[in-house]
Amino acid sequence: MAATPRGTSPVPPDARPRLTVLSGPSGVGKSTVVAHMRKEHPEVWLSVSATTRRPRPGERHGVHYFFVTDEEMDKLIANGELLECAEFAGNRYGTPRAAVLERLEAGEPVLLEIDLQGARQVRESMPEAQLVFLAPPSWDELVRRLTGRGTEPPEVIERRLAAARIELAAEPEFDQTLVNTSVEDVARELLALTNVV
Repeated sequence: MAATPRGTSPVPPDARPRLTVLSGPSGVGKSTVVAHMRKEHPEVWLSVSATTRRPRPGERHGVHYFFVTDEEMDKLIANGELLECAEFAGNRYGTPRAAVLERLEAGEPVLLEIDLQGARQVRESMPEAQLVFLAPPSWDELVRRLTGRGTEPPEVIERRLAAARIELAAEPEFDQTLVNTSVEDVARELLALTNVV
C-alpha cells in the first residue's frame, strides 16, 4: 500500500470525489456558472490550464493560466504531463495531470472547464471521470449570447456558431446535461454532481 503523508489519512476510493468535467458550446456560460459556484464553494478545486496564448490584461500566471511557450508546451505533451490538450483559435491549451491527481488523491472535488476535444481526451485517459454538458436553453438563445458580446467580427461569430452546432451534437456522449436557464440553479446542480461532502 502506498505511503500516506504524515498527518493525513488516505481517503477510501469510494468516498473520493470524482473528477468532474464541464463542457459545452462557446457562449453557453461555462465560466459564469463555475465562477458563481466557486464564490459560494471555494473548496471545489478548479484546474488551471497551461496555454500558449499571451496573457490578457489582469490575467496572472498560475492563477488564470500557466502561460507557457510553444517549446514548453511541446515538452509537457512529449512527457505525458497533460491530461488533455487542445488547440483553439491558434493557441494550445492543456490540463496539467499531476495537480489533478494530487487533489483527487487528497479527497478534494476537482472541476475541469474545458472544450469538447479536451473532454473526449479525459474520457479516454480517465474513464471514471464524470462528464457534464452545459446546454443553452435554445439555439436562438445561444446565437443571441454569441452575437450579443459585440467583441468579435462576424466571421469569428460564424466560426463559433459552426463549432457550436458540432458541440451540441456531441451531447449524448456526456453523463449528465444541465440546461443553463439560471446561473444560480445550474451552479447548485453542478455542485451536487461534484460530490462535495
